[in-house]
Amino acid sequence: MPIPVLMPQLGESVLEGTITKWLKAPGEAVKEYEPLLEVNTDKVDTEIPSPASGVLLEILVKEGSTVRVGSPLAWIGEAGEVVPQAGQAPGAASPQAAYATPQTSAQASTPGQERLAGFISPVVARMAAEHGIDLSQIRGSGQGGRITKKDILAYLEKRQIAQEKVEAISAPAIEAIPSRPAQPEKVAPSPPGAELEEVIPLNPLRRAIAEHMLLSKHTSPHVTTVMEADLSRVVAHRQANKDAFARDGVNLTFTAYFVAAAVSALKAYPIVNSSWSENGIVVHKHIHIGLATSLGEEGLIVPVIKNADALSLLGLARTINDLAGRARARKLQPDEVKGGTFTITNHGISGSLFATPIINQPQCAILGVGAIQKRVVVLSDEALGDTIAIRPMVYLSLTFDHRILDGAIADYFLGKVVEYLQNWK
Repeated sequence: MPIPVLMPQLGESVLEGTITKWLKAPGEAVKEYEPLLEVNTDKVDTEIPSPASGVLLEILVKEGSTVRVGSPLAWIGEAGEVVPQAGQAPGAASPQAAYATPQTSAQASTPGQERLAGFISPVVARMAAEHGIDLSQIRGSGQGGRITKKDILAYLEKRQIAQEKVEAISAPAIEAIPSRPAQPEKVAPSPPGAELEEVIPLNPLRRAIAEHMLLSKHTSPHVTTVMEADLSRVVAHRQANKDAFARDGVNLTFTAYFVAAAVSALKAYPIVNSSWSENGIVVHKHIHIGLATSLGEEGLIVPVIKNADALSLLGLARTINDLAGRARARKLQPDEVKGGTFTITNHGISGSLFATPIINQPQCAILGVGAIQKRVVVLSDEALGDTIAIRPMVYLSLTFDHRILDGAIADYFLGKVVEYLQNWK
């Protein structure tokens, strides 16, 4: 009897995944535990092994489709076997049933939701309630017409554009409408070479980044404050200890120092290690630091250092090496990019001096680290007065959620980061 391939649960809080690539084609032989397909969840690609040996009889879900945990993906059996009708095993629920919940019709928590059929995820329901969206007006792009977070974000963007057009039309500067007939609009000719333009398809990683960034901007008011730090002591400490760390198989990067400084500041100002909720500000007891890691042209991913406050500089450096290496090798597990309470992005690696990063929701703030440069600075000393010196300097930016933090607290926090780095022992 054919065996169904089901979408597995790839993490404690993972409810769905996107099929990125089938590694076998229908009719091909496959062995038990041999990689059968790749699934993307939260920007992490995971190989799914075959549950049995046999032949891949039929693929039920195409590449690029997003399905919920437990949904049938394919059938495996002996060559020539016939799969059950409509891809349904005897006694098993249909693929559509995996998307429906008994509470869907009862929980009409958003306008028009009582008229919808199929699964409405908690994220979609919350966003619809927050923005007053009538879900019956949205055409879902998910399997079976399911409304996804991507559909909500696209609807919000279109609504914003429409509102801006209305505001522009009603502005006083254009209230006087010309009485003469409107002239036909001239269409500018296409520039030379326009036919050579290329459209790059969105892969799951780029789409997930776009959705998360747009959601962050729609969720919280962003404010950025910038300070600079003298890294003379950090540079000297790293120079004196990097060989000893290397003997332990660890590359001592500046990132470890910035994580240690952030941990110290988060201990001093726990409110920065928090998230917004409608019931109040949730202050997290654990310090889990996310590190934005570039994957080149494909985008970025944010692996998380769990319990960073319990690690020494050596432990931080070793963990950073491990997570960054496996991130670039696409070897992270879904749970390793979840649960962050604060994020650091070292955009200075590419030469950027300072930036205004976007908050990694639902966190309260993100620390941006610029390029370390030797610059001329003025030093003040009670005995010597003002002197000019060359020092390794870095700009540090803190983008924060203004619902949670006011400017003073944000500055106190960032000042603590600067103090920790400048007085490194």
